[in-house]
Amino acid sequence: MGNNQTVLIVDDEVNICELLRLYVEKEGYRTVIANNGQEAMDKFRVEKPDLVLLDVMLPIKDGWQVCREIRAIDTTPIIMLTAKGETFDKVLGLELGADDYMVKPFEPKELLARMKAVLRRTAGKPEEEEGDKEISFDGLRINQTTYEVYLGEEKIEMPPKEFELLYFLAKNANKVFTRDQLLDEIWGYEFFGDSRTVDVHIKRIREKIEGEEQNWHLKTVWGVGYKFEATEK
Repeated sequence: MGNNQTVLIVDDEVNICELLRLYVEKEGYRTVIANNGQEAMDKFRVEKPDLVLLDVMLPIKDGWQVCREIRAIDTTPIIMLTAKGETFDKVLGLELGADDYMVKPFEPKELLARMKAVLRRTAGKPEEEEGDKEISFDGLRINQTTYEVYLGEEKIEMPPKEFELLYFLAKNANKVFTRDQLLDEIWGYEFFGDSRTVDVHIKRIREKIEGEEQNWHLKTVWGVGYKFEATEK
């Protein structure tokens, strides 16, 4: 594993950085360390890492700000780190586009498992069969290769998780999925164990693409979950 992928480790505690570096390098990854939010952004731009381990409480710019700035320019996976007892706003983390979070102190094995899961999800996409890259419905185009969504001629901006959720539901049009199934499918396992995650993302997708005249809709199936409902023209 590892295959020269670079992990940016951001924490203001030098000893935690060193500990994480040991775990991560032992798995074959290259590491870059930053101890504050500004340094994190500088190194992110220069190193273009494959994954970011990002502490929430940082000097100069906190983890939320760093997460926001990274998401404005890139879809690189981010795992947020938070100390036990710190209040961690799960929904805010999701809305800013974090892929996962871990509470310190954590088991190195669990962190590595989650890192691999996140990297697998972001890397494993293009292996799917050709021709499956773009789905289109009345006025809506969802392109998995470029992660772009078009409504008519207008390009709709969507963070990776919103895109993946929409693509998955549209690819399986008219099938109903529970929130847990969607969490598992899009976030890889019981992410936060919090079904609000899915609700927040569905709501945001709807705000961007739903209109009255379409023959497709993101439907809430009460008591069950969600489906992408499409009727023939």
